[in-house]
Amino acid sequence: MDNITVGYGGEPVVRGISFSLDKNENICVLGPNGCGKTTLLRALAGLLPYGGSVQLDGKQLREMKARELSKRIAMLSQTSGIYFSYSVFETVMMGRYLHMRDRFFAMPSERDREFVERCLRAVELHDVAGKEISALSGGQLQRVFLARTLAQEPEVILLDEPTNHLDVKYQIELIEYLKEWSREDGHRAVGVLHDINLAMRLTENILLMKDGRAAALGRAGTEITAGLLREVYGVDVVGFMRQSLRKWEQYGAGDAEGGRVETS
Repeated sequence: MDNITVGYGGEPVVRGISFSLDKNENICVLGPNGCGKTTLLRALAGLLPYGGSVQLDGKQLREMKARELSKRIAMLSQTSGIYFSYSVFETVMMGRYLHMRDRFFAMPSERDREFVERCLRAVELHDVAGKEISALSGGQLQRVFLARTLAQEPEVILLDEPTNHLDVKYQIELIEYLKEWSREDGHRAVGVLHDINLAMRLTENILLMKDGRAAALGRAGTEITAGLLREVYGVDVVGFMRQSLRKWEQYGAGDAEGGRVETS
């Protein structure tokens, strides 16, 4: 991304954002509400026109046809509309549609079915594959949409607050799964997360935004400092995290099970 400007009705919301992301890398976009994080993602997804340059492996996004773009970039949002009561399996199979169109008869192949099964197992929903999605909880439904996103076989996943409807267990599992996913086959993830702890579990590469502009770009603890976070959010973020950590350490004192979720 080079000098991206994007907005609505001619009014810019995002101004002059630039960053690059290598294969098998992730980046999280942090900042207060209204700073332009979701607008930036929508431009990357090809949903909004933008000024500047966005290239994927040397090819301009605006030069790609919608079908090619949808194959290579997928977006997972915090909410998705449901208009028909499909089964879980049928909903995830929708992620295979663009691949199915490459064939003369647009019917799921054995590979399509196996791939959908694999995606359902990845989100631990294979045992409810035949259940209607209208009967699912919000957390289960979000995991269905993650499986549908994975079924597209994208190179890049854009995450717009995907953990909002998930309980703690599945929040952690979603982030850990995406970390593993991005280590394979040149995958990349760009995440917008309000939960800074979850963001830093996904990656230490941070784009910090304020008022539509980049306040900082770099790694947590180096370019992204405690003072900068305080300036952007208007509160002592690191101080609050330290207070919370001390409280959790009190709860976990003497607990041999404490810290088991820690990963590299």
